[in-house]
Amino acid sequence: MTVPAIETRGLVKRFGNTAAVDGIDLQIAQGGIYGVLGPNGAGKTTAIRMLATLLRPDAGEARVLGHDVFTEPKAIREKIALTGQFASLDEDLTGIENLMLLGRLLGYNSREAKVRGMTLLDAFGLTDAAGRQVKKYSGGMRRRLDIAGSLIVTPQLMFLDEPTTGIDPRSRNQVWDIIRTLVEGGTTILLTTQHLEEADQLADRIAVIDTGKVIAEGTPGQLKAQVGTGALKVRVAEATRREEAAEILGRTLLAEVIRESDPAALTVRLEDESRAASALIALQDSAIAVETFALGQPSLDEVFLALTGHKTVHEAPDGETADAQEEAA
Repeated sequence: MTVPAIETRGLVKRFGNTAAVDGIDLQIAQGGIYGVLGPNGAGKTTAIRMLATLLRPDAGEARVLGHDVFTEPKAIREKIALTGQFASLDEDLTGIENLMLLGRLLGYNSREAKVRGMTLLDAFGLTDAAGRQVKKYSGGMRRRLDIAGSLIVTPQLMFLDEPTTGIDPRSRNQVWDIIRTLVEGGTTILLTTQHLEEADQLADRIAVIDTGKVIAEGTPGQLKAQVGTGALKVRVAEATRREEAAEILGRTLLAEVIRESDPAALTVRLEDESRAASALIALQDSAIAVETFALGQPSLDEVFLALTGHKTVHEAPDGETADAQEEAA
C-alpha cells in the first residue's frame, strides 16, 4: 500500500507568544496537487518549513513519504524539493551557470550538469536566455528558473510556497502549466497560496488554514458546497443605486448580500436557486437597471469569507505576520 506523501497530527510551531502553526492535522496522498490556502500570516510557510525539515516542530507528529521529520530528516531531503516565495538565484550568474552550480552540488560532473541544465532550460522555455545574467531576467523568467533549479534531481514531492507571488498573469499561467506537467510526470505537489483562483485552477484537494489551524478541507467543489448551492451575482447599471439594490436582494432572498470590490457588483449566496428570478423581478419593480447577472457556484473567495469572516489578506494584530515573525526568528 502506498504511504501518504504527508501525514501530520497536532503539528505546532511557536515564535514567542505567537502560535504560527497551532495543531495542524493533514493526510495527503501521493499524486496530484494539494493546495494549502490561507492569508498572509496564516502559517502556511511555517508548516512547509517544518515538513521540509528546515524548522523543528515544537509539538506533534509529522511524516513525509513515510519518514519522520524528527528522526529521518536526511531521508526526507533526498526525496523532496522546495521552491520558496522568492527566487533563490545568484543574479550575477547566467541561467545555465545557476543550474550547473546546483547540478555540481548535487553530484553531477561538469558535463552532466550542463546537459541537465540545458534540458531544463529548454523545457521551461528559457533556452534563449541561457547565457544571460539572471539580474536581466523578468520576474516570470526568474520564477521559472527557480523551479527548474528544484528539478535538477526529480523529486517525489515538491513544495511550492506561493510560486506566483509578484509575477504577471501571463507568467503565472506559464507556471501553472509547469506545475501540471510535473504532476503528469509523477511528482506530488504541495502548493501554498493566498490566491483563491490559483487553488481553484490547480488543486485536487484544499486545506484552508487560518491563524495556524486547518478550518476546512476537501475538494474545491466540496468547499464551495459548504457555502450554499449557488450564488447570484448582479451588477447594477448605476453604482449609486447599489445599496438600494442590496437592501432589496437581502429582503427578497433572506440572505446576506456581499458588496464586491467592483462598486456596482453584488453577490448573494442561495440555498434555493429558484428564488433568483423573484429577486431580479423585485429589482425591476424598483426601476433598478441590472447591467449583468449570473447564477452559479460560489467562488472560493466567497468560501473563504464565509469560513473565516474576513478576506484572504490580513496582518497579525501587532502588524507583523506570523510568518514574518518566523523569518525574524
